[in-house]
Amino acid sequence: MEFGILGSVQICDTRTDLRIVPVGAKQRALLGALVVKAGQVVPCDRLVDELWGEHPPSNAANALQAHVARLRRLLPAPAPGSRTRHHEALATRPTGYVLRLGGIDTDARRFTRLAAEGRALLAADPARAAGLLRDALALWRGAALEGSGRGAICSAEAALLEEGRLLALETLYDACLRAGHGHEITGELEELTITHPLRERFHELLMSALERCGRQAEALLAYERARRTLVHDLGIEPGPALRARMQAILHHHDPGADLTDLTDRVGPPARREPRTGPAAVPDTPNHDSDVRLLREEIAWLRRRVERLAQEQHDLLSRLDHLMLREPSGLP
Repeated sequence: MEFGILGSVQICDTRTDLRIVPVGAKQRALLGALVVKAGQVVPCDRLVDELWGEHPPSNAANALQAHVARLRRLLPAPAPGSRTRHHEALATRPTGYVLRLGGIDTDARRFTRLAAEGRALLAADPARAAGLLRDALALWRGAALEGSGRGAICSAEAALLEEGRLLALETLYDACLRAGHGHEITGELEELTITHPLRERFHELLMSALERCGRQAEALLAYERARRTLVHDLGIEPGPALRARMQAILHHHDPGADLTDLTDRVGPPARREPRTGPAAVPDTPNHDSDVRLLREEIAWLRRRVERLAQEQHDLLSRLDHLMLREPSGLP
């Protein structure tokens, strides 16, 4: 038997592959809370809070006992010849109830084990690490503890499991890049940056994948999209890791390496208003002239970024100096 919480809460009889999903949010919340706290006695008052929140029934103790009795009937019968009694997995204690797993596993525990094995192999064998991480992520059937209400136990565990899933995804794509499969994951990473726009690691991985596919210009555009999202939604600039990735791509980029393809896709550059920057180059229908203009634009952008980085460093140094002189903060 296995308990599943990586999706809707369910009980799986591995002998018959029968899957039982408790009917009703209260039953799912009860089973979910007991699985999360497996091996621990969960006090009755915590279970009442989990099932009914701030509006428990007047006979909450009796109502809880009724739900426990129904849940016991859902548990698969012991294997033939087993001495284990039907009710022993879910035991009553003076202060509450305890779900004893014994030899029973949970999909969450299997996910945690596989993800840990994948992380351990990341540096030595990234291809095998990627396989283990994909196996771990394949255990997810939906949102963790889906349909189990919003009680404190299930909500907290669902948040922790979701964070573990996102970390496993980040490690998976890191492993794919190390194994030289960057061209296979750009589409998946683009979807993840849309689904989780404020998670900088996904943007960084997408930029790395695009760069390794020779799509440096698109990698820089991906950085700019990430920066605008962070500024708009959080009011902050990208963190050090994302900025470092942008700088690395910019410094390693050969301005002419992919400009022919870029020009073919976007057409010749539009006529620009005069500004301080690289020397103006007249617009002509000549393709070489268009490429030369784009090269000068990238060179100018590179110098501009370097100047801004230096200015930022100087300003931060001045701020640190002022903060040391004014312990209470700037006036």
